[in-house]
Amino acid sequence: MPDFSISSKLPSVGTTIFTVMSVLAAENKAINLSQGFPDFPMDPDLIERVAQAMKSGANQYTHMNGFPLLREKIAEKIFSLYGASVSPETEITVTPGATYAIYTALTCLLRPGDEVIVFEPAYDSYLPNIEINGAIPIRIPLTFPDYTIDWDRVQSAITPKTRMLMLNTPHNPTGTVWSPDDFRRLEALVEGTDILILSDEVYEHITFDGLPHQSILRSPSLSRRAFACFSFGKAYHCTGWKVGYCIAPPLLTKEFRKVHQFNSFSTNTPAQVGLAAYLDNKTAYESLPRFFQRKRDFFLSLMKDSPFQWLDSKGSYFVLAAYGHFSQERDTDFSIWLTKEYGVAVIPVSVFYKEGKDDRVVRFCFAKAESTLEAAAERLRKL
Repeated sequence: MPDFSISSKLPSVGTTIFTVMSVLAAENKAINLSQGFPDFPMDPDLIERVAQAMKSGANQYTHMNGFPLLREKIAEKIFSLYGASVSPETEITVTPGATYAIYTALTCLLRPGDEVIVFEPAYDSYLPNIEINGAIPIRIPLTFPDYTIDWDRVQSAITPKTRMLMLNTPHNPTGTVWSPDDFRRLEALVEGTDILILSDEVYEHITFDGLPHQSILRSPSLSRRAFACFSFGKAYHCTGWKVGYCIAPPLLTKEFRKVHQFNSFSTNTPAQVGLAAYLDNKTAYESLPRFFQRKRDFFLSLMKDSPFQWLDSKGSYFVLAAYGHFSQERDTDFSIWLTKEYGVAVIPVSVFYKEGKDDRVVRFCFAKAESTLEAAAERLRKL
């Protein structure tokens, strides 16, 4: 034992549920539908472009803010998709993943005592990122089972200490997406205030049933006070590369980069060079809604004879299932039981709440090969 003591800055934080369930899946030789990553190949063309970048010598640090050509291509893409003009020089920063971008955006501005509004269930990094900066998360539950926002409750949560509001659309873990009306309500809420916004849009290209992604960048009044965080890993099936980017107005980007320069400094150079060339292939991201909707529909068709009640997934590559009508086990225990006894690993949704609110719902990831989904469904239909 060490002859010193420490006081943890995150005393209630342990190993993430994603790691726990993936380890449990491996130990039990279970099919892993818990952690959100594809098990199918990515585009060989992108791999080749990155390999060519390495062979041509792009192996040293690139610009701190991101490979210049990649930032230019991102700006072109943003204008094409959302009609927003953003400066590659002063408004785009390439980062080692979107979770890093979220942490940096929070860290560069939050001070002890600041309040941050967070909707629960929430991606598991949000609350620790807020708390490690001495700020206070103000947690507002989405309304079960549709996981909609009670805007009157949001309004009542605003105080003079409210510094930021965090949104995530398409939403992990529920698969809900924000509507234009949600953004109109948000615009009215923050007008005339100093409230900033962090918009987590890593699943921007994965929306279903003809629904467009409502990026915060579509709204000039909101985007001027917002950090918008994106992920190449989610778009191009390369989550292990950990490459994303943050878009924010110059004033916010300046503060963001002050933290970024002393943390990672820069991001994987050959990946950036390869992505810069690959972004000319618009089909690669334009085809994603259809690609993942087919996987969603295929999985649900396989599971129609299972006892689960499936909630509506409008985006992301997750779908929630309720089981309270046939089991009253806590969702954490149910997920462990499902992994051990039926060989399929899922995520209990209660872990996305700080106080473990349990609606008897679990999350499935359908970003898997058809053979994986078929094998999982065969096991689950025996429930």
